[in-house]
Amino acid sequence: MKFGGTSVASIDRIKNVANIIENKKKEGCKLAIIVSAMAGVTNDLVEKSKSISNHFSNEEYDVLLSSGEQVTSALLAGCLVDKGIQARSMLGWQIPIVTEGQHKNSRIISVNSKSVQNYLEKDYVVVIPGFQGISEEMRISTIGRGGSDASAVALAKALDADRCEIYTDVEGVFTTNPDICEQAKKIDKISYDEMLEMASLGAKVMQSSSVQKAMINDVEIYVKSTFAPEKSGTQILSEDKISYDKVITGVAYSRDDAKVTLMGVKDKPGVASAIFKPLNDDNIVVDMIVQNISADSNKTDVTFTVKRDDMLKAENILKNLKSEIGYEKLLTDNKVSKVSIVGAGMITYPGVAFKMFNALATKKINILVISTSEIRISVLVDDKNTELAVKTLHSAFELE
Repeated sequence: MKFGGTSVASIDRIKNVANIIENKKKEGCKLAIIVSAMAGVTNDLVEKSKSISNHFSNEEYDVLLSSGEQVTSALLAGCLVDKGIQARSMLGWQIPIVTEGQHKNSRIISVNSKSVQNYLEKDYVVVIPGFQGISEEMRISTIGRGGSDASAVALAKALDADRCEIYTDVEGVFTTNPDICEQAKKIDKISYDEMLEMASLGAKVMQSSSVQKAMINDVEIYVKSTFAPEKSGTQILSEDKISYDKVITGVAYSRDDAKVTLMGVKDKPGVASAIFKPLNDDNIVVDMIVQNISADSNKTDVTFTVKRDDMLKAENILKNLKSEIGYEKLLTDNKVSKVSIVGAGMITYPGVAFKMFNALATKKINILVISTSEIRISVLVDDKNTELAVKTLHSAFELE
């Protein structure tokens, strides 16, 4: 069971989590618990590091940030002990959870399940801080924001757990964000592929890397609410265990994107590489890409999207490459949003793209860029049309 930051945001909420664990324990379950830092603690620690230096040591940054989850694990384990339940906290280095890669964004490569299993066999509840591990150089490491989900999935796989429950502040995965669409409904079952698309497109319930890890290791996930634990939540599992009664499963959106257009680019071999290699070298993630070739085939316009925070950096890189690339004009726009429909049903169902584009056209929503995969169609629209587009598509595909 994994409990996120809002679930453990206060002492009262930690006591509520302890009650949920106690009830689960009465069912005869052996329980390993992953916890996040209390809501707001990680951000506070980040600010403290910045007050020391804008170039704070990455190694010490990981030691600092990992302390947030350590506090939660001690408080929760102590609360369980106070209720008469055998419990103990185990930190990442005590297990150990071994990681590799850069500090601030490491990857879990192994979990010594035996050390945890020994306590489970003695009927202990083991409380483990998420988001952290230890490198092969014996340094504390962190797994990046949202890393507690990855910790939970990795531990579930290592323990060969029957299930992995992710507790958050919502009752599960919804067809879209209920805050902007009152007709949004909870999805009972969703495939790994669909959840991966939804997560990468802006759905905040789980990090896409954690969904990917669950899919690779075939770990079934149940997303549940800490504040309504009796409700069934959403099950994330393999596609062959789902019978689809709807073509589209959900509508996702992201307001983190910006559009970059290079006009009048000379159409010659290697030009795409010349555009995107420098962006890659500066760790700028490029998403939607569209190329329009002129009638005489001599010039082309290249449009793509980057994260909004990376737009100015991308713009400066491309300005310095103007003579090398040979474009006429550079345009940027950070007032755009990406709206997507996701559903495994669209693989075998014709007319999905037409239905999507026609629904947007009836509301006079202009489409700036289109990209697709087997189970997803994404469009870039003006930021002011985001909520209208989401509601329109949610209704058009009868998700309510």
